Amino acid sequence: MNKEQTLEDLYAYGDKRSPTNLKKGIGHFNVFQLDDFMGENSEPLLFNRRIYFKVTLIIGKTRVHYADKVIDIEKQALVFSNPQIPYSWESMSDKQSGVFCVFTESFFQQFGILSEYPVFQPNGNPVYNLSEEQAKYFQQIFQKMFTEINSDYIYKYDVLKNIVIEVLHSAMKLQPDELFVNHQSTNGSERISSLFMELLERQFPIENVNHQIELRSASTYANRLNIHINHLNRVLKETLQQTTSDIIANRILKEAKILLIHTNWNISQIGFCLGFDEISNFSNFFKKHIGVSPTNFRKQMIV
Repeated sequence: MNKEQTLEDLYAYGDKRSPTNLKKGIGHFNVFQLDDFMGENSEPLLFNRRIYFKVTLIIGKTRVHYADKVIDIEKQALVFSNPQIPYSWESMSDKQSGVFCVFTESFFQQFGILSEYPVFQPNGNPVYNLSEEQAKYFQQIFQKMFTEINSDYIYKYDVLKNIVIEVLHSAMKLQPDELFVNHQSTNGSERISSLFMELLERQFPIENVNHQIELRSASTYANRLNIHINHLNRVLKETLQQTTSDIIANRILKEAKILLIHTNWNISQIGFCLGFDEISNFSNFFKKHIGVSPTNFRKQMIV
């Protein structure tokens, strides 16, 4: 099976975003001009969304989608995203620019807990529309990031942590936007369905015996998508003609079969990876849906 993709792997392309600031033991931080990733000749962002947090200052009319919610950015805004909550955004104007920084949770080790900040919580507000004066203020902060990361100061990463914290607290002092628009249309349902499937698939494939999936219940997915569980159930029944629990169970079973056939892990290890703390629970789950125990399934498939 393929090994887990790392930041070093992603930077191996050797383009202008070389990881000069990538050091072992301190996590990872970098800052970019948004312009380099936009337009006809734009380059893809070479990061795995699973492993980083992101703060973006967007200049220009934009629309950000979070599950069944839409936030319109008329002029400029700060957008916060984390590895757990998927989102998408679409340009509403040809004139757009901005800056963004990315960082891993380990970058803030012993410095703070990122998930505790409201801007990074599932029920928090991830977008702050800004006045022109506020936008200039945050542009200056991001410029400090560029200056610091390009410096030779030995403690520059400590300084960068403080600059990121300054962005977080300055944003939270602003009155949060309440420009959410609920969409009960087919498009809204399709968007929720798509984001649900993205959250589900993001947990796979399982690459090692220490990797345990986190999302196993319908309520957990609803919480991550910031919608009511009944609404999630209705949407998936409408768009995929299956219940939320059945979709989750089928994907877990698919991964279980792969691990049983293509690895030499024992049944207990596979059950743990799939979220079962007891081997009996995994065996009963598997036999209920497949008709045979995991052990017998493996014997039948491996000859």
